[in-house]
Amino acid sequence: MIEFTRRKRVESSLNMAPLIDIVFLLLIFFLLTSTFMRLDPGLEVNLPEARSSGIQEAEEPIVIYLTKEHQLYLNIEPVSWEDLKTRLQESLADKPNKAVVLKADAGVPFGLFVKTMDISKQAGVLDLTVSTSTPWEIR
Repeated sequence: MIEFTRRKRVESSLNMAPLIDIVFLLLIFFLLTSTFMRLDPGLEVNLPEARSSGIQEAEEPIVIYLTKEHQLYLNIEPVSWEDLKTRLQESLADKPNKAVVLKADAGVPFGLFVKTMDISKQAGVLDLTVSTSTPWEIR
């Protein structure tokens, strides 16, 4: 009988070092090319130069506070619902484009919130902003 010699089994293995090198080089390539990319669409526009002599001071807005006890304040002064429209009109008499900020407590019913906004619009408010707070400001 013929004896066959058994060959040793060759175990195959994949060397990971070259693969890691290539992935690392690709990562560096994409990081560098992304920093040199322009995010603007590439339109050439001649922008005008600023000609103001200085920085303009921002005007203090008119602030309407609405508490959860249904109390109403106009710039820290208590005001009744009936007087809110006339007081706002008086405040806007010299500058009708003045900003008005509505700061309402979280417990205020939505109906009162909308009522305050409606009265403000009837008084001629053109720039009404609703102020909110972020969760980290509340704590």
